[in-house]
Amino acid sequence: MPVRVLIAEDQAMVRGALAALLSITSGIEIVGQASDGREALELAAKVKPDVILTDIEMPHVTGLEMAAQIQQTRRGATPRVIILTTFARPGYLRRALDAGASGYLLKDAPSDQLADAVLRVHRGLRVIDPALAQEAWTEADPLTDRERQTLRAAEEGLTSAEIAERLSLSEGTVRNYLSEAISKLKAGNRVEAARYARQRGWL
Repeated sequence: MPVRVLIAEDQAMVRGALAALLSITSGIEIVGQASDGREALELAAKVKPDVILTDIEMPHVTGLEMAAQIQQTRRGATPRVIILTTFARPGYLRRALDAGASGYLLKDAPSDQLADAVLRVHRGLRVIDPALAQEAWTEADPLTDRERQTLRAAEEGLTSAEIAERLSLSEGTVRNYLSEAISKLKAGNRVEAARYARQRGWL
C-alpha cells in the first residue's frame, strides 16, 4: 500500500511542484491538495491521508494550528504531519513539535530528503532538520498563548480596543498582556516586541 499524502500549501506553484515531485516517488500517492489549513482539515476528513505535508503560514488556519487540531481530534488513524517551510527559526520548530508534528523540514533542503522524510514519518519516525534541532533548545519561547495572540494583533496595527474586541477581552487585560510581552522581550514598545518575536519564530 502506498503512503497516502495530502499537501497543504497556499502558493499554487509550490503546491503543484511538491505534488509532482512526490508523485514520481515509488510508494507515495498524492490523495489531495489544499490551499490553506481549513481546507486541508476538511479534505483530510474525506480522503484519510497517512501523512499531511504542510506549510506554516497559510490563510484561515496555519500549519501549526492544523497539526494541533489533528492531535486533539484523534478520530481513527491520525495522520502524521510534516511541516515544510522557509522559516529556519527555532521557535517555530519548538511550537511545531509541541503541536504534535512528526517532521520539520526547510524548503531549501535537497528534494530527495522530502520523499525520504514522508516514508520515515509514516513508519513512526521523527524527521527534523538537524542544524535547526540543535538550535531550537537554546532559547525557550517566553510568551503565553494570550500574549502571542495580542502581539499578533498589535503587529497588524490594531489598537488595544480593537484587540480586546477581537479576543473577547477587556481593554485593560489586553494592555496587561502586551505589557508583559514587551517586558519579557525587553522591547521598547509593542511593535518592537512583535518584530522580535516574529524573528524568533514565537509568533
